Amino acid sequence: MHNFKELNIWKRSIKVAVYKIAATFPSSERYELTSQAKRAVVSIASNIAEGAGRNTDKEFNYFLGVAIGSSFELYTQLVIAGELELVKEDVLPPVLNELEEIQKMIRGFKETLNKN
Repeated sequence: MHNFKELNIWKRSIKVAVYKIAATFPSSERYELTSQAKRAVVSIASNIAEGAGRNTDKEFNYFLGVAIGSSFELYTQLVIAGELELVKEDVLPPVLNELEEIQKMIRGFKETLNKN
């Protein structure tokens, strides 16, 4: 078992600023893109935490796979929001860059678990 609160990937994933961005979306998107983006960002950190609580590194690796999948889902949703001009142009790049960094960290951690 791992202590998820000590994992940098978890610490960084809980700070992704999607809720602030989603709050700027029009109310017509409240139950569509806004809801999906919020669920995806919560899924990243939640799956890292759930995996850390599992008994084996193999199980943890599975949940890291779900977390990285959620990060790609969120990335896509944010790009779509940008294409629809729901977000100011200068707001997305730092968030997308942070998601890319989290994805790299998850991949690296998965490789480490696979070696054990």
